Amino acid sequence: MKKFFHKLFNWERWSFDAIYTPVSFVWLYYAIKARAFWFFTPVNPSLIFAGFEGASKAEMYKQMPKWCLPATLFIDIASPFNEVEASISSAGLKFPIVAKPDTGMGGVLFRVLKDENSLKQYHEAMCENYILQTFIQLPAEFSVFHIRYPGETKGIVTGLVAKNFLQVTGDGKKTLAELVSGHPVAMYKTEELKRRHAEKWNYVPAANENYILSYAGNHRVGARFINMHNKIDQQLCDVFDKISNEIGQFYFGRYDLKCTSLEDLKNGKNIQMLEFNGAGAVAIHIFDCNMSYWQALKEIVKHWDHLYRIGKINNKRGVRYWTLKEGFAFLKNCKRNYKRLLAVDASLP
Repeated sequence: MKKFFHKLFNWERWSFDAIYTPVSFVWLYYAIKARAFWFFTPVNPSLIFAGFEGASKAEMYKQMPKWCLPATLFIDIASPFNEVEASISSAGLKFPIVAKPDTGMGGVLFRVLKDENSLKQYHEAMCENYILQTFIQLPAEFSVFHIRYPGETKGIVTGLVAKNFLQVTGDGKKTLAELVSGHPVAMYKTEELKRRHAEKWNYVPAANENYILSYAGNHRVGARFINMHNKIDQQLCDVFDKISNEIGQFYFGRYDLKCTSLEDLKNGKNIQMLEFNGAGAVAIHIFDCNMSYWQALKEIVKHWDHLYRIGKINNKRGVRYWTLKEGFAFLKNCKRNYKRLLAVDASLP
């Protein structure tokens, strides 16, 4: 009952469907204006379905400027494991390494693999091609929402968020299980966390010891977001204008990255890009940032307006809108694949 009321009065914990339903009529309004239900599809021409859903991470990484991309390998699940090991060796990757599915989202099947045994287990369980990357251990993780209009070299940053991983702090008395059950976010993910941390479930963290429950910096797995909107300035915009222009036809989305500090980020230094998200990118600065639900809805609609306007410009430049049938067929396939990924995720530690 306590969990129910906590969730009821904290809208950030609601499902996406529940959050977005009150403004669904606005989506329909833009669809009617564009005369295309999938009015966003021309927005990012270099990404399938504009990166709204089901986008390939391999497709994204190949467009990313090399100067901010960590060492990355694209693994075919049909490859024998010894070939995967050889690829890691030749690329100079060393454990721990990050693994994630090519079309995954929400932290599903994101893992930090500590050794060859955990990699082999991951490889044999996977149901689609996946990505291996250097485990970036820089101290700060940020998300930056950047929007640029076609034909322009300058854009705007609409959101800047610092992330804290889902973690508990020990008191020298409570077990990990007890700390999770008392955590305002982790308590909703008890079964998943118990599976992930089975070996340490009865471990007692020392007083003031921070125990990280998940290294995935997203809302679904419980990362905490700190809205840094007051730190957005032209210097920060210039950095992401540069990145966006180097990618080329990427006009709307969110960059997730690690860096040494906010100062270095604004100077374009020591940036390691984890990934970028296209038309379906959530403006995550609405979450866990003491923003009211109505303020959050206003922010969502503001971003949809940019989607409509950019899509209209690119459509006039020859980028077509997807048909209703194409879009539904694509999303149906994405949903089917996501269910497969969730099933594999539940089978791995």
